[in-house]
Amino acid sequence: MDKKVKLALIGVGTIGSLHLKNIAKSERIALTAVCDTLPERARAAAEQYSCAAYTDYTQLLRDRICDAVLIATPHYDHTTIGIAALESGCHVLVEKPLSVHKADCERLIAAHKDKSLVFAVMLNQRTDPRYRKIKELVDTGALGPLLRITWIITDWFRTEAYYASSGWRATWKGEGGGVLINQSLHNLDLLQWICGMPARVWGFCGFGRRHNIEVEDEVTAYMEYPNGCTAVFITSTGEAPGTNRLELAGDLGKLVLEDGTLSFTRNKVSAAEFSRTSPEAFAKPEVEHIAFDIEDSGGQHYEILDNFARAILEGVPLIAPAEEGIHSVELANAILYSSLTDRPVELPLDSLAFEQELLKLKSGDSHFWK
Repeated sequence: MDKKVKLALIGVGTIGSLHLKNIAKSERIALTAVCDTLPERARAAAEQYSCAAYTDYTQLLRDRICDAVLIATPHYDHTTIGIAALESGCHVLVEKPLSVHKADCERLIAAHKDKSLVFAVMLNQRTDPRYRKIKELVDTGALGPLLRITWIITDWFRTEAYYASSGWRATWKGEGGGVLINQSLHNLDLLQWICGMPARVWGFCGFGRRHNIEVEDEVTAYMEYPNGCTAVFITSTGEAPGTNRLELAGDLGKLVLEDGTLSFTRNKVSAAEFSRTSPEAFAKPEVEHIAFDIEDSGGQHYEILDNFARAILEGVPLIAPAEEGIHSVELANAILYSSLTDRPVELPLDSLAFEQELLKLKSGDSHFWK
């Protein structure tokens, strides 16, 4: 291709290194710079990928060396760097989470004043064709009104070595939370992307229950939706082998995704209608079973990256616009806030109230730890 997006990567850690490999494969992107606060890490990446090395992102932005940036730093820096990049006129792709908490998401989204700039978030599981099929079935009404949602997602297993690999991990000051804001944020995004946002959330978090960490590593949440649908969301990084089972029950049937297999048990008539009209006490609607033949998991990180570049070059719609990244963060915050305050939380979440509680957690002054 003659025209390429000149991209700089900010943050050359574990996920940043993965992004570098994907950038190198892209026909639409030219890597012009890398930036990391560790000079040796920045230099090594710059030598490997033949680009400029920076240790200060503000200097990188002042030098106008790129059209776009991919931000892959520790979570709190997403907001600061994202705002600076947007204000400098760069297109921005930010790793998940968009920000650590809703108030910072609001600040970052508010900085996206120039709508000619493409602004996306790395919610790569939206590329999985199984989740796309589930969304299609829900959006087209194939399940009818949703009645119940259950997601057990406990196969995010992580070792003590994982948490010890970086000082910022699994701390209130460095990461701003645990499994909710890191691993299962993907699932919370998919949950709201497919089913919408609940109206009320109850959260029950275990803090350092399975690891020597201060943040949550085991969570059970109960949610209520405006139409009366309920959801249970269970996640953990301390359970092995763990489970990944998503079940959506509607008036017209049930969808189950487990072990990579998606199946649809469809009622031949509405359950509500059958209940009203059947003269038999123990009868059930007749069903048909549909199995979807889906073997791959989509383009994942590379597809989001390529979609970002195509949005800049060709104007194609984004798979994961940054403005949608706030919803999973709000859900994660609400579950945590509910657990900390021992009460249900109404949505939309009071973002400033949660921010104040998170500041207390970071300083060690939260009543939760007293």
